[in-house]
Amino acid sequence: MSTATARDNTLPPAAVPAGSRVYAIGDVHGCIGLLERLLDEIGRDLAERRPSRAVLVFLGDYIDRGAQSREVVDRLVAGPGREGPLAGTEWVTLRGNHEDFMLEFLADFSVGRAWLANGGLETVRSYLGRIPDGMSVNDCPAMQRLLYRSLPPAHLRFLSRLPVRHLEGGYIFVHAGVRPGVALDRQDSYDLMWIRDAFLWSEEDFGRVVVHGHSVVAVPEVRQNRIAIDTGAYRTGHLTCLVLEGTDRRFLSTS
Repeated sequence: MSTATARDNTLPPAAVPAGSRVYAIGDVHGCIGLLERLLDEIGRDLAERRPSRAVLVFLGDYIDRGAQSREVVDRLVAGPGREGPLAGTEWVTLRGNHEDFMLEFLADFSVGRAWLANGGLETVRSYLGRIPDGMSVNDCPAMQRLLYRSLPPAHLRFLSRLPVRHLEGGYIFVHAGVRPGVALDRQDSYDLMWIRDAFLWSEEDFGRVVVHGHSVVAVPEVRQNRIAIDTGAYRTGHLTCLVLEGTDRRFLSTS
């Protein structure tokens, strides 16, 4: 494990509530090994000095691209557990655009080709074990039925109930970003999961610092109005965690 280096050291005066430490975890994308390693690192960090309140905020995109989406969802459904270094921590799991895409496919197979081509096929394989012999991956109605049958009810409940935002002090946590020019309490859920360029290029003060994933960066990117922590885990092996305590910021990583 190592501490990642931020691209920009200019820090806005945002803080989390007194006595709290927040761990924000970037896009996992079916990489259970990286997730477990990062959780172990968080556990060691907590063992060194335990705050009054510890919150783990997962920024979405747990599935697709990587080979172990089912195992990742299993781990998140299980939560912190009653024993061990993570016991007693609060877990907040947000919805990313890939969870949104999968749920859309389960409701409407016509989006199947787009979802399957963007990492969804790996998710189907992780739940089925393998695609049945003779089945075309372009047979979206059949793929939809098989995925429904193989999804544990607890997984479907988990994915269906994911919120799209979380607030902590001077920060808002979302998957993708926010729409410039729109108040935070009036943001559209679609933008919070899917927005990219309009948000990334904006220098607007959003009222809170936005912590997000979705758009891959080589190292954590710190701006006056946002912090990006999706370091492309499924292809780089670097799963990143932003640690917030008071006005302090630091990073943990699987690199």
